[in-house]
Amino acid sequence: MLVPTRSTRRMAVLTSACFGALLLMPMTGGSATAAPELRDRVDYVALGDSFAAAPGVPSQVHQACARSSRNYPSLTAARLTARLTDVTCSGATTADLAVSRHGEPAQFDALNRGTDLVTVTIGGNDGVGFSKVLKTCGELSNSQPAGAPCREHFTEGGRDRLLEGINETAPKVDTVLDAVHRVAPRAKVLIVGYPSLFPHDGIGCASSSAPFAAGDFPYLRDTTIRLNAMLAERAVRKGATYVDTYTPSIGHDMCQPAERRWIEDLAPRTAAAPAHPNARGEAAMAEAVTRALAKCRSHAKDSPVHHAA
Repeated sequence: MLVPTRSTRRMAVLTSACFGALLLMPMTGGSATAAPELRDRVDYVALGDSFAAAPGVPSQVHQACARSSRNYPSLTAARLTARLTDVTCSGATTADLAVSRHGEPAQFDALNRGTDLVTVTIGGNDGVGFSKVLKTCGELSNSQPAGAPCREHFTEGGRDRLLEGINETAPKVDTVLDAVHRVAPRAKVLIVGYPSLFPHDGIGCASSSAPFAAGDFPYLRDTTIRLNAMLAERAVRKGATYVDTYTPSIGHDMCQPAERRWIEDLAPRTAAAPAHPNARGEAAMAEAVTRALAKCRSHAKDSPVHHAA
């Protein structure tokens, strides 16, 4: 019986994760016909905003970016035994990936031609701006707790400003993916969607820690779904893989009991930022990423995408 060595076990795992071709690289300085060498680890770069950085989740390893050592990139890297360069940063927009923030180099600077895997979580701070939207919705809920004052505010005049913002973000996401492909042409690129912040059935839980009007929960849910649908479409167009984190997080939104919750409400009872994934949520996102890699899907249409009503 052949006993697998450490190297053969690693190759088996990574081949199932779509990296078989990346492990065999020409020897530096050799001829075109030189024997390849086995690379020990996948070089993985994580880009993105707070949903990737995991603010508040123990332990915080970069205070300015509110980045956790237990965010989904770190957990994914551990599962793949990958070499991780994590430059995710809370508050990041698509434009921020190309510029220095908090005295740190631009996130794009972490990429190079040797990068094998890239995950990107971005777009939520561009056209939607979750934090500002939730603040506005919470303030408006006092006027019509049984109505939909937030939806009425953002759709005043017959145009949905949040949907418009999502549509305006689409070409910005294209620019991000183009830049990643250009700088890291051999990398497998995954764009990781946003989880289910609000009840998928649209039934709210209005309280002081989730202070939204009853009719606004479906609107906020649909906005998240539309944002994810846009990201999935951009992935298809730009040769990336969309990772659906929304579907597995249904039933674990901010309205669920603390023991079932993956997304904290506005008064977190588990270590996490308000309206962000806690440690369980980040672990679930890592599971979605590794599952997508194992299935080796090359098109976003292979992942289920919910459509707003």
